[in-house]
Amino acid sequence: MNFFKINLHRNLYTAVFFTLSFLLGQKSFAQKNIPTPPPDSIKYLDAVYQKVKTTPTYPKTVAYLSFLFPLTTLQNGVFTPNFSNQTTSIGFPTGINIFYSKSFGFSYELTPTIKASGGSSKMSNLLFAPGTMFRFDHGFTVITRIAFETSGRYGFTPVFNKIYARTKAVNYFIAGSLPTRFGNGANASVGLSVQFGFLFN
Repeated sequence: MNFFKINLHRNLYTAVFFTLSFLLGQKSFAQKNIPTPPPDSIKYLDAVYQKVKTTPTYPKTVAYLSFLFPLTTLQNGVFTPNFSNQTTSIGFPTGINIFYSKSFGFSYELTPTIKASGGSSKMSNLLFAPGTMFRFDHGFTVITRIAFETSGRYGFTPVFNKIYARTKAVNYFIAGSLPTRFGNGANASVGLSVQFGFLFN
């Protein structure tokens, strides 16, 4: 009789052991097969919640400050470098950009120019150059500006802009431009300039 009881207890323990092992194994298997939440969601207390995506609001206004270095000018079939005849010029474009969407905006720019020659320097010109902005992926922007100078010249300036570094406070950009000018009793001219600056976020 005692032998029968011992076998019964042993069989019960064995059955309970295998039952628990089976249940725990099923739970572990189920946990392994739970799909991971997608990158745009989070899991909290076994529930999956969609992350709230912040979208920029438009219109958005930002300001910028930059430095403009004229490289050369073509007029009457002759190239005149910026640093020729001991003369050099540097511009300080400042402006406001108004973004109406992810791909389009409008820019208002003022550029005072300082000219140094013969051991002296002076402010030689003030340029007002508003224009439309066409924004593309990877920080590229094409700006079509019209130009009005206090020197009496006028025209247009296509600008090719690229943001090369981003921070929380500012974005740093580099641009190339082709200032095309007419008027004030002089022949048409086309220049080549490079611009460095930062855009306040």
